[in-house]
Amino acid sequence: MIIDSFLILLPLIFLALGGYLLSSFYSLSEDTLIRIVTDFFMPVLIFYSLYTSEINLVKTMKLLGVVSFVLASLFVVCFVYCRLFKLDFKAFSPPILFMNSGFLGIPLMKLWGGFAAMNYIVIYDQIQTFYIFTLGIIIVTGGFTLVGIREMGKSVLLWSIVAGFLFKHLGIPLPETLIQTLGYCGTGAPALATFALGCSLGKRKVVADVHLLSGLVFRFVFGFFAGLIATWALNITGVERTVVLVASSLPSAVFSVVLPLRYGINAGFAGSLILISSILSVFVIPMVFYLSSL
Repeated sequence: MIIDSFLILLPLIFLALGGYLLSSFYSLSEDTLIRIVTDFFMPVLIFYSLYTSEINLVKTMKLLGVVSFVLASLFVVCFVYCRLFKLDFKAFSPPILFMNSGFLGIPLMKLWGGFAAMNYIVIYDQIQTFYIFTLGIIIVTGGFTLVGIREMGKSVLLWSIVAGFLFKHLGIPLPETLIQTLGYCGTGAPALATFALGCSLGKRKVVADVHLLSGLVFRFVFGFFAGLIATWALNITGVERTVVLVASSLPSAVFSVVLPLRYGINAGFAGSLILISSILSVFVIPMVFYLSSL
């Protein structure tokens, strides 16, 4: 099982490595790549996946409960840790709270379980994305601010989530040609997202200390157990359980360094945690697949 899971990761490793190497030889803009993915390809994939998904409202609400529980658990852990060690909560918490369920999770689940697993993690990711652009902005701006509210309103990802859920659950019909067009455009999102992730890793520098080790434990171990408790409490089984456990144990999200940078917060810790957790995920993800099968 571990070897099979590692083999699933090989296409992602190849794509991420390609992004990493090309960013070393050419001047590739990380911000431009991220914006292309998050403002066009991902929103198209999100809307298409939500609109065509066979996941009913009950399962969607269960996923909302899972993501909310995982984030709430990690929020409390980060808050207590920052109080004990007098750390900046704005800089410490984002890379622990938010996992890479989009750039890494979506292509990973497509390779592992096909479109059924991918559609499930797309919904998981979009619930988390909603929290990133609401809770995340509130954290890094220090509360509800006009700037934060304006940023929420400008997020194409947020609007695609809202539109996808409304069109899906209100049964609003769309022409078949348009649906096929959205599906074709959305297929490029997983590969481009993984490539962009590789480019972003090439620009990170590691600042190693005991807090980085704590962050890795919180992201991987606490994330896994929070997902495990949530699946048990909400009676989530089968493929959905595996998706939740793997998603909750993924490395830190790229957005966890983008948000602090946009608001003038030191992103050294976030950048280090993204880089190290992404590298370690090559070994962690196969282990999580194995544990989820027990």
